[in-house]
Amino acid sequence: MQNKTFVIIEREYLSRVKKKSFLVMSLVGPILFAAMFVLPAWFATMDSSSEKRIAVMDETGIYATAFENSNTLVFEPVAGMDETQLRNEYQQLGYDAFVVISDTLLNNPGAIKILSESQITIDVKGHIARNLKTFLDQQFLASKHINGLPEIIKELEQIHVDIATIRLGEGGTESESSVEITMVISLIFSMMVYMFVLIYGTQVMRGVMEEKTNRIVEVIISSVKPFELMMGKIVGIAMVALTQVAIWITFTFILIYGVQMFIGSEADVSMLTQQTQLVQGTSVGTMTDVVGDTAFQQQYERIMSKVDWDSIAWSVVAFVYFFLGGYLLYAGLFAALGAAIDTDTDSQQFVMPVMIPLILSIYVAISTYRNPTGDLAFWFSMIPFTSPVVMMARIPFHIPLWEIILSMLILAVSFVGMTYMAGRVYRTGILMYGKKPTYRELWKWFRKAG
Repeated sequence: MQNKTFVIIEREYLSRVKKKSFLVMSLVGPILFAAMFVLPAWFATMDSSSEKRIAVMDETGIYATAFENSNTLVFEPVAGMDETQLRNEYQQLGYDAFVVISDTLLNNPGAIKILSESQITIDVKGHIARNLKTFLDQQFLASKHINGLPEIIKELEQIHVDIATIRLGEGGTESESSVEITMVISLIFSMMVYMFVLIYGTQVMRGVMEEKTNRIVEVIISSVKPFELMMGKIVGIAMVALTQVAIWITFTFILIYGVQMFIGSEADVSMLTQQTQLVQGTSVGTMTDVVGDTAFQQQYERIMSKVDWDSIAWSVVAFVYFFLGGYLLYAGLFAALGAAIDTDTDSQQFVMPVMIPLILSIYVAISTYRNPTGDLAFWFSMIPFTSPVVMMARIPFHIPLWEIILSMLILAVSFVGMTYMAGRVYRTGILMYGKKPTYRELWKWFRKAG
């Protein structure tokens, strides 16, 4: 019995890893993941070389000094022209857009508009709004005639809050961590579980349907029991999934490390800016003075020091378990469905109820980031149909160990029960053709199967 199951596992594994689609995705996947980290820095470098000139028509004569230039935006006051003339000639003068201020903004906040032929981007509008807000704040305070106001404002600008998140360990030990990095880690692992369970679970269903439709299964069943065939297919495809995950993780880290070795310092600074925003919550403006490899290295080491490597290690171990548990649970269901139906049209009727808990788990996982220890997160991390995704969203937040163990045990017991139930349906449905089953019919197959 075991030898036959191993033969089926070997057949399923080798036949799939030798496919061109597997080889292509094994190469393309790491490139896509690495691109998610590298491309933002590269695009930031490309954008930095694209300078936009914006004309400022200030009819009040108050706000000429309110606009500060940036690496990509240059503001130039214009005089001796009315709005109509500027509207007709701003492009010939080399401007990408122009700002018109027709009244004092403290009295009339709506007396400003930005005009351009193309849609203004949100970063341009945000830069103008921030500049004017700062200027108006100073103007309002100045109207109160406070002694030493410029010095007070200068001191206010130096005030900032840099909140350190400290995790307390056993024996009172402390380790600095980052809430933002923890959220990113939990999101990545949750999405990976969801994606792989869905992709490879449906592969089990389609593989069973294909063998049933081509009548290949009739030959196979003559020499192997239906349950052995189902388990061999499920385990074989699980090994394919784990192989691809291992390839993706390995080559993604290799690609990211390789790009970091050869990427230019300008891109490094751009990437560092984005990373520092996530870790420290600072604004882009605070990083404009960061130049050179030494500064980058110092900031990079500071960011890496906030990564909770223990949490990542636990997440990787838990990922393997919950991925396998979730996959085996859903694969049993998909195998039973594949044995019960003959066409893709019929599959749509039965697949959606199976997928609803998996889709729901993503929404619960997102809400888990706000309250990883709440009742909603707890119960959905115990329900076996949602626990693989939701628990992966909770683990990086260092929830109690007994909750993780309890969730693992429930998932294991549920998998055994679901495999038993799916096996009974599989035995009956795998050799039935031409009949569109109903849910009541599937229940009868489960009860009557020997």
